[in-house]
Amino acid sequence: MQFIDQAEIEVQGGKGGDGMVSFRREKYVPAGGPSGGNGGRGGSVIFEADANLQTLLDFRYARIFKADDGKRGGSSNCTGANGKDVVVQVPCGTMVYDLEQDCLLGDLVSPGQRLCVAAGGKGGLGNQHFLSNRNRAPEYALPGLEGEQRQLRLELKLLAEVGIIGLPNAGKSTLIAALSAARPKIADYPFTTLVPNLGVVRKPTGDGTVFADIPGLIEGAAAGIGLGHEFLRHIERTRLLLHVLDVTAGDPIADFRVIEQELAAYGRGLMEKPQIIALNKIDALDEEMIREIEAELQRFSDAPCLHISAATRRGLDDLMQLVWQWLDEMAAADAEAQRLLELELQAQAELNNPFNSDVPIDGVTYSS
Repeated sequence: MQFIDQAEIEVQGGKGGDGMVSFRREKYVPAGGPSGGNGGRGGSVIFEADANLQTLLDFRYARIFKADDGKRGGSSNCTGANGKDVVVQVPCGTMVYDLEQDCLLGDLVSPGQRLCVAAGGKGGLGNQHFLSNRNRAPEYALPGLEGEQRQLRLELKLLAEVGIIGLPNAGKSTLIAALSAARPKIADYPFTTLVPNLGVVRKPTGDGTVFADIPGLIEGAAAGIGLGHEFLRHIERTRLLLHVLDVTAGDPIADFRVIEQELAAYGRGLMEKPQIIALNKIDALDEEMIREIEAELQRFSDAPCLHISAATRRGLDDLMQLVWQWLDEMAAADAEAQRLLELELQAQAELNNPFNSDVPIDGVTYSS
């Protein structure tokens, strides 16, 4: 399946139905009395996050989405039927931008989350709405309003807790294949992965965590060289970075600094994310040389270094044990921060509640 993470589309809400001019036959009522109903509301275009989608490929072939128009009002004060909404499924992690206003309309993260991107127009009022003492037989009604029309840019940022980064051929695809059921292309000759690979890695508790192999990171990626600029955005949502370093490369330290410089150049908080360094392909070097590389790395980073061989699965258990430990600690910290925020909001609400005060209100003193 082709991986597409950006698309531009047009959305159009349905037009509201026109109001109707109609009169009923009724004795002693001038012109029978107005009975024209209101028009129905136009349908809206709604985006819904779907956990089963991983790419914006569908929007390469369908670029225009238009909801149904509302129906015209009927006689006997009958309101016209509303237009049918168009619900468009998008992958979780899709950010929706308005091209003309250059603003973010919404970020669809959770499965089932919805966002109305083009509201339908209101239906027009029928002539029964304009009945008054001065105008007993109105002969006019209002037309329905046009629905919203927008040019949108969709941008997908993968939802993964762990992002696997590193230079091409460092062994990222081999690692995600060893940890999960993902089956990226792996060969014994140099090449670079062209699309991100997602894999679900099972915790000892049975829960699954999504890992993302972020391809295309080379020197100058943050400036648009190669494919890295296209995929750096996918690291923004990760909570933990797993930096895979090929110890058999000519200069592993230089390779490490290249990736770090690209993360810093891209910005957006990537350098602040916690990071674990995985020294890969250790089965090809002796232990003393690996220790020298690790010692040199400590001069530039305080991130923990683990020795692994993704091809032979050596050291993966220790690596995953540290990953699970860090993720659990971050989840606990987030839960505690949320608890403190709720307590603060609750205290603020009680402070602002006049019934919790002994101050007289309208001559009456309320006390808790």
